Amino acid sequence: MSDTVLEAAEPIVTLTPAAVKQVKFLIEKQGGAKPCLRIAVKGGGCSGLSYVMNLEEAPGERDTVFRIEDLTVLVDPKSARFVTGLNLDYSIKNLLEGGWRFSNPNAQRSCGCGTSFTPK
Repeated sequence: MSDTVLEAAEPIVTLTPAAVKQVKFLIEKQGGAKPCLRIAVKGGGCSGLSYVMNLEEAPGERDTVFRIEDLTVLVDPKSARFVTGLNLDYSIKNLLEGGWRFSNPNAQRSCGCGTSFTPK
């Protein structure tokens, strides 16, 4: 890793066992070529900021990097202030309510679908 990458002693976000399992499934499904999960935010969505998750090969400069179980998670500095404390879950409850669930203490409010939020 680059000297500018910050390895966090403690994860700044948490993933439930179901979320870790789903990310590992997605990594395996693509052949393991991109073994890191990036969690970020971008402007947009119905509440101001939208969550972004991508699989990537390696950390970028200035990323915060931490491990949950044996999963490497990356967060860029701009997103870190909005996702610190985030809990990420994955549910297959049913077709309408299943999928990724974001529980973010930095959100003043979230949209109905839960994929965007207004920061505090």
